[in-house]
Amino acid sequence: MTLNDRQELMMNPEKSIPEETVGTTTLRYLARVGELEATDTEDLTLNYGLVVDCGSSGSRIFVYFWPRHNGNPHDLLDIKQMRDRNSQPVVKKIKPGISAMADTPEHASDYLRPLLSFAAAHVPVKKHKETPLYILCTAGMRLLPERKQLAILADLVRDIPLEFDFLFSQSQAEVISGKQEGVYAWIGINFVLGRFDHEDESDAEAPQELAAGRRRTVGILDMGGASLQIAYEVPTSTSVLPPKQEEEAKILLAEFNLGCDVQHTEHVYRVYVTTFLGFGGNFARQRYEDLVLNETLTKNRLLGQKTGLSPDNPLLDPCLPVGLTDVVERNSQVLHIRGRGDWASCGAMLSPLLARSNTSQASLNGIYQSPIDFNNSEFYGFSEFFYCTEDVLRIGGHYHGPTFAKAAQVNYL
Repeated sequence: MTLNDRQELMMNPEKSIPEETVGTTTLRYLARVGELEATDTEDLTLNYGLVVDCGSSGSRIFVYFWPRHNGNPHDLLDIKQMRDRNSQPVVKKIKPGISAMADTPEHASDYLRPLLSFAAAHVPVKKHKETPLYILCTAGMRLLPERKQLAILADLVRDIPLEFDFLFSQSQAEVISGKQEGVYAWIGINFVLGRFDHEDESDAEAPQELAAGRRRTVGILDMGGASLQIAYEVPTSTSVLPPKQEEEAKILLAEFNLGCDVQHTEHVYRVYVTTFLGFGGNFARQRYEDLVLNETLTKNRLLGQKTGLSPDNPLLDPCLPVGLTDVVERNSQVLHIRGRGDWASCGAMLSPLLARSNTSQASLNGIYQSPIDFNNSEFYGFSEFFYCTEDVLRIGGHYHGPTFAKAAQVNYL
């Protein structure tokens, strides 16, 4: 998955959230984000930072800036995304993902050169030496053998400083865990929405948005190409659990302090976060195709059939729109498929791939899930969740299950 697909909200806030789904306070904050002017690169008091998100299907670089901290220990740094002379976000994407360098790790730095050159052209030259660069690789790299991961990272650490003068060391290029990925996504959306801000006495809405002295945070659902993350804040005290579930819960909880120092605990958060490798959009589709291929070939052998072995006799796939054709290839095996657009049958075929258990406190793959108060919770979906609802079905914004199902079924026909 890509860490920064979720930056769609910061880059185009008016596109992602309809007014009826958020309060006036949040709308004011998003309006302020959306009206950012070009970054004043002549202001030498500004600091800059670079983040390269190396996802499974591509890599993006984002350039951020922030003024000096105001000295108030209750406030976080005022970090914003850099904007060019045309007031457009400074971001660039390349394809494929860096994991494509698995067999040629010596070219990893060459692969990232277009992104780093792009950033170098926007950050003032005088600031390069003090501008930290972070290269964070996600699920695509996690799927590689460790030796191949290390070879790619070693090339980056060795070669990038030879060409670029950014503040960069070995610890700043890493393959992050799914847990880290979920935490970063959770921090990102809540920062953009202003949920880490302290109460403003002039804000009449503040009392309704505050819980235990601070604003209620939102949860995230983030589906990338290879993995799926979920993260949301949980109470400091939870109900008593059986020993096994208690151990699982501890592993899936992250507690961290976003404040200026450890003495100030106003920004200590406790978040449930987990990742599901193989449940990203691209890999989930591959798992489904593997299932269909294996079942069809097995049935062909047992019954002496030739379903899907030629374009003239395709397998009718309920999960593709009516008439759409595709070819599944695995090694020397080929399966020709044609869509028949059957929503109910598709759901039935996909259900086993979710590996759900009968336990009420378990989610995908039987992983423990901390209880959610659905009557007092707000979640944002990113990446594939947004692409499917907005780019495909044109119903992005507030999610409504029946509306999504109806739109999807119409799209199948």
